[in-house]
Amino acid sequence: MPMLIKDGVIVEDDFVLLQPDDSGLTLPAGNVLVTLATWQQYKAQLLAHAGRKGVQLEPADDAEALAEDNASLDLVAINFPAFADGRGYSQAFLLRRRYGFKGELRAVGDVLKDTLFYQQRCGFNSFAVRADKDIEKALPGLRDFSEVYQTSADQPRALFYRRLS
Repeated sequence: MPMLIKDGVIVEDDFVLLQPDDSGLTLPAGNVLVTLATWQQYKAQLLAHAGRKGVQLEPADDAEALAEDNASLDLVAINFPAFADGRGYSQAFLLRRRYGFKGELRAVGDVLKDTLFYQQRCGFNSFAVRADKDIEKALPGLRDFSEVYQTSADQPRALFYRRLS
């Protein structure tokens, strides 16, 4: 089973990414992850599923499409197809701050040690580190900096205001 970093600990990934085929969507027992298009097409079937449910967003997907489904989802995975593609940071921030998503927010794709701290700042709490990288060596990337100056999803008050308190 693949491994990932969740809430600062390395754990097994127990979600299965599914794609519908010509006969429709077959749901196995356990936790399932689907694309936004699959979620929209098979939403009623997925909501009836006994396992935990997740949706994977691609960079061009609109995070607002999940705004009303927050309570129904246990996981939103956001794909980073390339290190330099920053759209996932905005999607994560919107899901956490504007749409109030409280579940697991996972960075997938080109996820590296150098990106973990910044992804965490935008609201990610789970990271599927790229398969060719050592997850044990990536884990300390969550603690690259001891303090942050600006506000973000993980810190709503700027350092200046925190020091005044």
